[in-house]
Amino acid sequence: MISHASLIVPAALLASPPRPRIAPMTKPSSRRAGRLVRSQPGIDVRPIEDQDGFVACVELQRRTWGRTFSDVVPVSMLQVTAKMGGVVLGAFDPDGELVGFVYGVTGFRHGAAAHWSHMLAVRPEARNAGVGQRLKRCQKETLLAAGVGMMYWTFDPLVSRNAHLNLNRLGARVTEYVPEMYGTSDSDLHDLGTDRFVVEWRLEEETGAASSGAGSDRSKRDSRAFGPLLQNAVEVSIPADIESVKARSLKEAMDWRKSTREAFTRLLAEGREVVAFVPGPEQSKYVVTPIDPAKGSAPK
Repeated sequence: MISHASLIVPAALLASPPRPRIAPMTKPSSRRAGRLVRSQPGIDVRPIEDQDGFVACVELQRRTWGRTFSDVVPVSMLQVTAKMGGVVLGAFDPDGELVGFVYGVTGFRHGAAAHWSHMLAVRPEARNAGVGQRLKRCQKETLLAAGVGMMYWTFDPLVSRNAHLNLNRLGARVTEYVPEMYGTSDSDLHDLGTDRFVVEWRLEEETGAASSGAGSDRSKRDSRAFGPLLQNAVEVSIPADIESVKARSLKEAMDWRKSTREAFTRLLAEGREVVAFVPGPEQSKYVVTPIDPAKGSAPK
């Protein structure tokens, strides 16, 4: 019997049902579910500025989110975004074929220039080769050169590989959990709904492995990295591969969605934050602690 959204919590937190499984708190493991290999040789990341490049972006969206996906960003919007200070970057193989792209818009939030990274897609044959991470790094460099110091985006909390990239490799910080962020979707990828974490990436700070180019990441920190907050920590477990779970049983995958939604919405509403993500071979886990008073919470 699989225990969904396995919460390891103090007894006082278990007053309301459903009651999660209780176990002693363990320190984050240094083991990882997998390693990002070096970027494919010959991959060139550059701004997309021509019609053929924008058309290739639209095609990659359809390959990624499905032919019937109605929320595709069209060529015209990609063109306007590129002209008005947004980001449209492509990763091209040695033959000039688009293997990945990242797209986002720039505006103002909380009185300062900020960027919302709306889409990142990589062709299946180029995944797990560091292409997505390289696109995000180039996006960061582009924005810093333009005087933008903050980037936001979303990801599905159930997708372990994306959590590892965003929180450990890049050093982004979860600011909120939004149920059905994008409403009802006709994408092939969204049959579990569109619940999302919103994350912020403070581009001028040295966070994650991306800032130094080092091979280490935040999933390797031991328990001392969390200080006294660790004694009140909660672990929320997810499958290491939600796609395999979904292929085996859509009901089981939906159970994971429902239980993690309940866990994250309750915990974050109680003044907690996600401080770590630890990949595992069968299950991965988020570590959630009370917000550090010295750091404070991120503005919504």
